[in-house]
Amino acid sequence: MLVVVLAADQVVKALVTGSLERGEVRDLVWFVDLVNTRNSGVAFGQLQNGGVIVSVVIALALTALLVFFARNAQRPLVWLPTGMLLGGALGNIVDRVREGAVIDYLKVPHWPAFNVADAAITLGVVILLVVIERGDRAERRG
Repeated sequence: MLVVVLAADQVVKALVTGSLERGEVRDLVWFVDLVNTRNSGVAFGQLQNGGVIVSVVIALALTALLVFFARNAQRPLVWLPTGMLLGGALGNIVDRVREGAVIDYLKVPHWPAFNVADAAITLGVVILLVVIERGDRAERRG
């Protein structure tokens, strides 16, 4: 899953940056715009211009995720959200190294621009919570 998320994110970012000038906005579908913008914060524009703080937050989150995975690798499906979270994080880290900020390209009304990596991170957190909850329920029953 890590490779799928990372590849999809980087391919779409390359397509967007190759076809839209930075700052350009195009209607994509109904209420979704395609944009070419940069985010120096974390997912969905949080901690904008956070610099070292952003790097520390990301490093701590990834370390906690890897420790959790190492301790819970036997849980059914734990690999899925872990791969989504790592793939999304790595997709955005690649941008930070290459561009100095994350490339965002999807914009819906009343929400900061985001990308596939951000969506994978968000969905990965939700799925991880479900996996943890199901595992905890199974342990209580067993």
